Amino acid sequence: MILAPMFINAQPNILLIFSDDLNTRIGPYLGIDEHTPNLDRLAKEGVMFTRAYCQYPLCGPSRASIMSGLYPATNGVLGNDDTPGSYKEINPALKDHPSMAGFFREQGYFTARVSKIFHMGVPGGIERGEPGGDEPESWDYAFNVMGPETLSPGELELLSPKNLHYGSNFARLILPDSLQYYQTDYIAANQAIAILESRAKAVAEGATNKVKIKPDAPFFLAVGFVRPHVPLISTESCFANYPDEESVLPSVEVGDNVPKEALVRQNDKIWGMDELQKKKTISAYMASVKFMDEQIGRLLNTMDQLDLRKNTIVVFLSDHGYNLGEHDCWAKTSLWEGTVRVPLVISVPGMEKTYGVKCESIAELIDLYPTLVELGGYADETPEILQGESLVKYIETENLVDNDAEAFTITNRGNAGTLVFGKYRYTRWGEDINSGNEELYNHESDPEELENLVGHPDQNKLIEEMRKRFNLAKKRSLKSIQ
Repeated sequence: MILAPMFINAQPNILLIFSDDLNTRIGPYLGIDEHTPNLDRLAKEGVMFTRAYCQYPLCGPSRASIMSGLYPATNGVLGNDDTPGSYKEINPALKDHPSMAGFFREQGYFTARVSKIFHMGVPGGIERGEPGGDEPESWDYAFNVMGPETLSPGELELLSPKNLHYGSNFARLILPDSLQYYQTDYIAANQAIAILESRAKAVAEGATNKVKIKPDAPFFLAVGFVRPHVPLISTESCFANYPDEESVLPSVEVGDNVPKEALVRQNDKIWGMDELQKKKTISAYMASVKFMDEQIGRLLNTMDQLDLRKNTIVVFLSDHGYNLGEHDCWAKTSLWEGTVRVPLVISVPGMEKTYGVKCESIAELIDLYPTLVELGGYADETPEILQGESLVKYIETENLVDNDAEAFTITNRGNAGTLVFGKYRYTRWGEDINSGNEELYNHESDPEELENLVGHPDQNKLIEEMRKRFNLAKKRSLKSIQ
């Protein structure tokens, strides 16, 4: 089905907004006011997927998977890698497979990247203004932010005494509001706004200088915000909303039959935070989210001012989730619900009948590539190799749920995985079934994943069914590309 005629012009513009390390602790998912008002606004102007899952809870593999439309086992990106070329370099068999942005570039779109879309070191690479593991053939224009990060003015407070690496530890920096203009995400928003204005405004009458690339083309603009990735940097006004003493730590309950591999990200094993440091980490995370949300507001306001919204698809997503003390686990690479579930909002002009809808069907982030291809009117040209499925039916139809949908995620370079199907999550640590390396949770009765049902005699039939589904999903995730 070709949907392009719904737009004012033949093809829609696309604004793709990434957040980094963001879980679903945002307004639309929590049902709280005044935390992320701009994401709330976007959710009211589109469809919010409440059960969307990443394919790998780590920046590099997840982003390569999203942008290639392929599972990590297929594209070969199983870790953070700053090699230019991304999946095409790691897996030369994919050298002719365009990324999501590359596909639209091939259709004549003007494509632009601002800041982190493929993997990029935060901090580190961002501080040096490097492109990271970008896929350069995707873009007509790319802008690398040189943000101060740990070099920002102010006192950088280490919150995790056992971990001194500033790409994975917990640290915070509270900035005066007057210094926000020099922060990575503020700079990224500035550049994105400049691009939007450039694409929307007509060339001066009689101009003979070259002022635009592909002047009459629609745009595909990908904007990568790095917050709330550590270090947790935000402004005084954002921090004021989240006093340390009001941070609520999750209660820690871990059953005796939870595999030890599921608990390697516990505080005492990696970070060594005391209770106050944990609370400061949570408040700083929330303040960083709020700062990121303010930058999204600037983009959305610019879209409205330039009258671009009527012909622009807007997508917001995170590369993966993030634990903040659940099971006493922190950060990423785990396979808990909080680590692999992500926010995903898709706003499409002309689909007002589903604005504000919360889609409860299971979705995967690799579904985004075929979704945008179909929304752009190119369904018949969808690359056959793509492993995701278009989500357009959920954007067109209110309250549609596919009971056969499932989501498959791996970690530990593919040596562990998890499958969500129906109301259940099945996780296996290792290639084969061994004593004590499986988990099964009922999200309907146990949304916090506190009771591992493996070993319960009355669950044997269900466990066998989930094992079979897991094995099939794992097999499907590795596609031959020779």
